[in-house]
This record gives sequence, C-alpha cells and structure tokens, in this order.
Amino acid sequence: MAFYDRMFDALGLREWCDASGSGANLSMADLLAQANAKNGDNGPAFPFPSLDALNEACPAIPQSRDFVSAVEDGFLAIKDALKFVLDPLTQPLSWMLEWALIAVDAVPWWIMLPALFVLTWYVSRSAIVTGFVIFVFLFLGLIDHLEPAMQTLSIVLVCTGLCILLGVPIGIAMAKSDSFQRMILPVLDLLQTLPTFVYLIPLIFLFSVTEPKLYGIAIIVYAIVPVIRLTDLGIRLVDKDVVEAANAFGMSPRQKLWGVELPLALPNIMAGVNQTIMMSLAMVVIASLVSAPGLGVLVLRGIRNLELGVGLIAGLGIVLLAIVLDRVSKAALARVSAAQKH
Repeated sequence: MAFYDRMFDALGLREWCDASGSGANLSMADLLAQANAKNGDNGPAFPFPSLDALNEACPAIPQSRDFVSAVEDGFLAIKDALKFVLDPLTQPLSWMLEWALIAVDAVPWWIMLPALFVLTWYVSRSAIVTGFVIFVFLFLGLIDHLEPAMQTLSIVLVCTGLCILLGVPIGIAMAKSDSFQRMILPVLDLLQTLPTFVYLIPLIFLFSVTEPKLYGIAIIVYAIVPVIRLTDLGIRLVDKDVVEAANAFGMSPRQKLWGVELPLALPNIMAGVNQTIMMSLAMVVIASLVSAPGLGVLVLRGIRNLELGVGLIAGLGIVLLAIVLDRVSKAALARVSAAQKH
C-alpha cells in the first residue's frame, strides 16, 4: 500500500493516522496481502481505495468490518423499540394464521373438499376449472399430501387477503397523489428486488421462530407489490372522458371512486391479485425455513435429507396448487371482464 502511504504523508496526515490508530484485527485485505506475499505477489501498485486498503496505510480510517458492525449494532440498538411497536400491530396476523391452520386440521375432509369445490364453481363458473380443482385435490389426497397442501393453501389465502386489504388502499392513494406515488415507488422497487432471504434476517431478530407472524410478514412484504402497482395503474388508466362525465353529474370523490374508477380498474386489480397469489405461494418454501407448515416443509426435508422422491412430490404439489390458484383467479377475472362488457 505504498501509494496510499505516500498520499497520506503528502497530505500531512501521518501524525493523525498514527495517533488515531485503533489497532484493529487484520482485515481480509491484510490476510490476502500476506498470502500473496508468501507466493511472491506484492499486489497491485495502485489498489482500489477501499476502506481496508486505506486502513492499512492509515489506521485511523475504519475497516470494512467496522461498517458492517455499525449496521448490525444500529439495528440491535433499535430492536427492542421496534419489537415494542410491531408486536401488538402484527399479533392479529399470528391469530389469523393460527385460526386458519386450526380450521384446516379440525374440519374433516368430507366437509372441506366439497365446500372448496362449490366455492371454486361459484368463483369461476367453469366446469373445466372446477373439474381440474377436483382432480388436483383428490390426487393430493391419494398420495397423502392433502393436509400439508391445505395448510399451504390456508397460509396463502390469509396472506393474500391481507395483501389486498393493505395494498388496494395504498394503490388508490398513489393514483390520487403524484407526490405520494413518487415517495412509494422506490420502496416498491426495493421490496421487489431485495432477495427473499434478506426479508427473514431482521424478522428473526424481532420475533420468535415459533410465531406465525414471522413467516406471515415475510410473505406479505414479498407479495404485496403487484397488487399496489396494478391498482395504481388501473385507476390511472380509467378513461378521462368517463371521469369528466362523472364530474359533470356532480358525483363526489367517494362516489366517483366506488361507482366509476374502481369498477373500471377492477381487471387490472384482479391481475395484481393473481400475481400476489403466485408470489405468496412462491414464498412458502422459503418461509418453511422459519417454521411455516405445509408442502414447503416436505421440500425442505427432501433437500436436507437428500430424499429425492419426497422433495419432488412436494414440489409437484406446490406446482399443482399454483396452477389451481392461477386458473381460478383468471377465470374470476374473465367473469369480471365479461360482466363489464355487458
């Protein structure tokens, strides 16, 4: 690091560097430099000015590990305050997930499945879709995967319902305010690009692994973005002439929203709901790492124990559930679109 040594000497900072040195442990750059030195490699003459490279020439400058430690210490410092605020707010989510799982275990299959098939027919009004749903759940029952499949389905439905309950109002607010949209879009971009495992890291520190809200929050945060974006888009795409006609009739903003904008934006909102369902289901396997029950546990077991058949069959069950939810939601969307045309 002779280059940076000369730089700090030329700037007259050598005394400050030596006086403020912390005597920290060797950085990764130091260890690599030592290893390269043993191999006869002295490293580049002008290395990238990273914190570790600058620290080697001037111990007063913190190392990269100090930056990482500062982030961790900062989170731990506010952890108790965050937990105090979030615990009561998120406790209803734990209750809903627990009740849904209890209901799945308590209701016998000869009541649960017919009710599910009737609901499918009511939503889709399609004999093909209903027949496919009957086939899938009878198949899952035959291979003894009905219970974990119903657990997975209950978690997805609870989390999707909360995503709709929270996401649609946020999307409406974004459509009504450009400044609010500009403020929320970076947050949505962050949530959409952040790796799924990263969601779990702070949640594990905040909540017990045995609490259902741990995986419930992870699923909601991961899956809520599409319904927000497409609600905002749907309302913004409403024909301006229709909005002007509503204004001409003297409709209040609330009447215009419920009577004109939301009905016309419903196909886009339903498309967002469809994507939210798919993303909720995609998160189920990752959520099994933090005690989420269902088919994800079997997939995780197949990975841990190298049980090929267990993992593949459970994965097939998740695929079938995804197809069922996709076809049912698309059939409902088609019904909505057809009703609007008439």
